[in-house]
Amino acid sequence: MIKQIVLIFLMVLFTGCAYTSSTQNGEVGIKRKQFMTLSASKMQKGATQAYSQILAKAKKEKTLNIDKKTLKRIRTIASRLIPQVKIFRKDALKWKWEVNLISSPQLNAWCMPGGKIAFYTGIIEKLNLSDGEIAAIMGHEMSHALREHGRERASQSSITNTGLSLVSSYFKLGNLGSSLAQKVLDITLTLPNSRTHETEADRMGVELAARAGYNPNDAVNVWVKMSKISKGAPPEILSTHPSNKTRIKDLKVYAKKVYHLYKNK
Repeated sequence: MIKQIVLIFLMVLFTGCAYTSSTQNGEVGIKRKQFMTLSASKMQKGATQAYSQILAKAKKEKTLNIDKKTLKRIRTIASRLIPQVKIFRKDALKWKWEVNLISSPQLNAWCMPGGKIAFYTGIIEKLNLSDGEIAAIMGHEMSHALREHGRERASQSSITNTGLSLVSSYFKLGNLGSSLAQKVLDITLTLPNSRTHETEADRMGVELAARAGYNPNDAVNVWVKMSKISKGAPPEILSTHPSNKTRIKDLKVYAKKVYHLYKNK
């Protein structure tokens, strides 16, 4: 009953809200409309502040840009990828892109709103990444920023939290009711969209890489490598990301779709 009340209430809230697409389709055909309520400028401002804090912490810990050779390598790759963002959104050419390297065993890399990129040495070393494979990962992370997935998720969170608060207050559901309803919303709204975001970033990433002169099939290689070191990962239905098997299958299709962009460079 709580589930039905919350979902109906949120449907009313969603009615009349404007949906938009943050990017052009590209050859990979990203056409999904996105629900956005939060300001893009505020998201970028917050990202800039957060990025500065992370870099300051890494600098203090003497883990920021220590490996000069690898730093030059990832910045060179970024210099080839960034001009390609105009295919998806021309305004991103004016972003204040930054690329930094953090010495850490983590298998991680990310790109905040506005083009704030960080790579961790662990992902490069443990996966023994080639330049093309680094480009695939970097293109994927850049695509999250181009597509404004963070802003979209924050917008979804703000509207669902508002709805839950109002419903809980009106029906005096208390903490138990809110908790149950939030779990329903997490499964039906957040989880599927997270998988959607990852798939969109995968597809956009291979196009960025191909246009930059990197073989898009290197993205497939990344997830083959990842699957070998992530044995025992939870099944896809319990994960916020597509399974490695699903990703590899999808990336093969889209790598083939954009291969001519790489071949004609």
